[in-house]
Amino acid sequence: MRQVVLDTETTGLETSQGHRIIEIGCVELVNRRLTGRHYHQYINPEREVDAGAFEVHGISNEMLADKPVFARIANEFLDFIGDAELVIHNAPFDIGFIDHEFRLLKAGHPSITQRCSIVDSLVLARTKHPGQKNNLDALCKRYGVDNSQRDLHGALLDAEILADVYLLMTGGQTALMLGGNQSKSGGSNVSEIRRLSPDRKPLPVIPASAEELAAHAQKLDEINKSSGGNCVWLKAEA
Repeated sequence: MRQVVLDTETTGLETSQGHRIIEIGCVELVNRRLTGRHYHQYINPEREVDAGAFEVHGISNEMLADKPVFARIANEFLDFIGDAELVIHNAPFDIGFIDHEFRLLKAGHPSITQRCSIVDSLVLARTKHPGQKNNLDALCKRYGVDNSQRDLHGALLDAEILADVYLLMTGGQTALMLGGNQSKSGGSNVSEIRRLSPDRKPLPVIPASAEELAAHAQKLDEINKSSGGNCVWLKAEA
């Protein structure tokens, strides 16, 4: 299963007022694992960035002056997302802007929703946490995701953070609770998420010895007898 976590930054809030995309950030997940592949592009919007938008993302007109226009990057963007399932926080906003950009090309591109299925993580968060704040910063705090670098919004950074939040939000138990370590509030006691370098060496795989396997089998047999034949681990092996 291939998913792409996606975020955009724009010159303003409304396509009806001529606002355009200025940054796209995408992170790839395959079978719910980060692959290390990403797509990131700044875009010349051929118009000025609103002052209010600049305060949010800090991307200036001068910074975008030498960047390619959307028409030049459209195909490589489509090649990256392919027909993946897109994970987007407040999807109607980003999808509306992406579809608007393709309409301006007048090349007959289908809408993104015809090309890809969409998961709106904001809708998902509101379902799981009704009545609470569910913006990305609030979700980072709730799930223990490190967003200390997020002084300003940025499409790639926000996509990376959202990928961590989405995996935690949809992955059930994310930390093993032992003894008295459970959160008194009933929430998840999740350790802070920090990314590992893709260049790290693979972890060694150490198989159990014959003695360890025998001890394991003996313990399962004891559990099975004491539970009246209801040892779930033996049933799973069968």
